[in-house]
Amino acid sequence: MASPSSFSTLFVLISLISITMADSAPKTTVSSTSSAVHIIYTEKPQDQEPEAYHIKTLSTVLGSEEAAKESLIYSYKTAAIGFSAKLTPEQVAEISKQPGVLQVVPSRTLQLHSGPRGLQ
Repeated sequence: MASPSSFSTLFVLISLISITMADSAPKTTVSSTSSAVHIIYTEKPQDQEPEAYHIKTLSTVLGSEEAAKESLIYSYKTAAIGFSAKLTPEQVAEISKQPGVLQVVPSRTLQLHSGPRGLQ
């Protein structure tokens, strides 16, 4: 069985991946000045592929499959089930209420330090 520190490390790695994906993703008209990248953890879908399930979940909040596809940044399918997407605070509140959504957390940028100051 994996240790709690393994899960913490995994969470940090997933967060860093989503941040990298968000920074390299093309900018779309879906995002507004108040939208931010969030990671949405979901239950594992039983009857469909994870990405299709993620788009369906986003569609219920954003109003269309097209808007969901534009907002979706990354779909997690292996170590964690969920996705990252640019959402406004209102959309975060609404998606948090959707069936199968376990948790919604803001994506954060973490600065890693490689050693003492002055050493390059």
